[in-house]
Amino acid sequence: MNEDQRLGNVTNADGKTATQDLKSSGSSQKDYSKYFDFSDAKVEIMTDGKQKLRIKGRDIIINEQPDYKQGKRRGKQETQVLRPDSLIPEDMKQIGAGKTFLIRTYGCQMNTHDSENMAGLLQEMGFTATEEAADADVILLNTCAIRENAENKVFGEIGHLKALKKERPELILGVCGCMSQEENVVNQIMQKHQHIDMIFGTHNIHRLPELLRNALYGKEMVIEVWSKEGDIVENMPRVRQGNTQAWVNIMYGCDKFCTYCIVPYTRGKERSRLPEDIIAEVRDLARQGYKEITLLGQNVNAYGKDLEGRSYGLGHLMDEIHKIDIPRVRFTTSHPRDFDDHLINVLAKGGNLVEHIHLPVQHGNSDILKLMARKYTREQYVELAHKIKMAIPNASFTTDLIVGFPNETEEQFEDTLSLVREIQFDSAYTYIYSPREGTPAAKMKDNVPMEVKRERLARLNALVNEMSAKKNLAYQDQVVEVLVEGESKKNPDVLAGRTRTNRLVNFTAPKSYIGEIVYVKVTEAKTWSLDGEMVELAEVKGS
Repeated sequence: MNEDQRLGNVTNADGKTATQDLKSSGSSQKDYSKYFDFSDAKVEIMTDGKQKLRIKGRDIIINEQPDYKQGKRRGKQETQVLRPDSLIPEDMKQIGAGKTFLIRTYGCQMNTHDSENMAGLLQEMGFTATEEAADADVILLNTCAIRENAENKVFGEIGHLKALKKERPELILGVCGCMSQEENVVNQIMQKHQHIDMIFGTHNIHRLPELLRNALYGKEMVIEVWSKEGDIVENMPRVRQGNTQAWVNIMYGCDKFCTYCIVPYTRGKERSRLPEDIIAEVRDLARQGYKEITLLGQNVNAYGKDLEGRSYGLGHLMDEIHKIDIPRVRFTTSHPRDFDDHLINVLAKGGNLVEHIHLPVQHGNSDILKLMARKYTREQYVELAHKIKMAIPNASFTTDLIVGFPNETEEQFEDTLSLVREIQFDSAYTYIYSPREGTPAAKMKDNVPMEVKRERLARLNALVNEMSAKKNLAYQDQVVEVLVEGESKKNPDVLAGRTRTNRLVNFTAPKSYIGEIVYVKVTEAKTWSLDGEMVELAEVKGS
């Protein structure tokens, strides 16, 4: 990556071109033919090294393209922290005046946070947000690649937008996020969805103004996906969703390379923000009156391991944030290998560090965990869980579980059920294994029939539901502290919020309480939520 790219100043350059068949474009160029039939396509190699393709009448400018081999590499190049005064070029600062944008976000909290950054960039360019696709001048799909079902939803939406693009050719359609980092996805869009105007990835969100300029002023589809992770860009403009809860990104990427997971390829190597930048952001959120923050990272408790010359981890960061006047602090998502004793001791201090631990185990059998490259055994996970529960006895404990991984036997699946009973999880996110192209597990024979996967998932869900109902029943007639998040999704006349242990509580109260911390007596404990009624303010701890 050159210096212009680091500063976000790269734009398309005109130059003399040499036209040649795509399949014979040279060993240094990507061979798209292994994914689709591009035999009719032509490629022009521009003097600045970029490619210009012509497929079925649509020109496509490729600044950079996804590459799994590049995404897997973990070089020793030090990550730079960039602090630009502005990411908006002068000629783009009012380009959106009188125009609107819509960002549709799929997937995890990190994607939600990325969408807040993109919204901030668009607003600084003069655009205003809209909820209606028919009214939007720019539509961005911020995508998730974690499972096949997530990708299918995105491709369905891409197809639906084709009619809108045909009706309004001036509409700019963009695809970004983790799916954009996948080779097969980008090539499928190039061949089958040529109404898309731009594709960019997770590492160059700060380049959105330049990419949008190219899409607005040119007639080509613009593709710029950095397979090698970018630097950390501070001072990103941001439009947060609401003024009660906030996401705070503390690190990017993952180096664990679990065999089933695409994230290390789509999000790059682990890069930690500097502690002083994070603490300054949290202090600013406290001054603004936010009640809860969630510290984000693909592997959040690996925070600090890449900080040169510092012995500083998530426990140190949480200990400092513990002193800041903000009522609630959460973090997600953790890997068991990086959950150390220091972090446990800090979390045990309580205060604004809430009593909820989400610790994905993925499976209950050590042999399957080895196939997944999780780098711990069932016994090691159980030992860690008990250590956490001893230090924070009133904490809720949740996890992620996968069924139907290649070679999973009935006996091995039973080990997952027995682990759920042993740990007594408060709840769990459960999934059927979904092969992701480019991962080691995708090369394994997917030899568990789908009907067996579904049957196992149903049995697992029944047990998880039983555990959740049992845990919630302990809250019957108790008074709990609730941060009111907004209206209930099922009934606008009912308010909804969460306890410190992340349990959903529904109750009736004036809407003026949204954003406040209130105290609710539980009148009915359900499997996945609690119903209650407001009571007089009282001191409640650990609810």
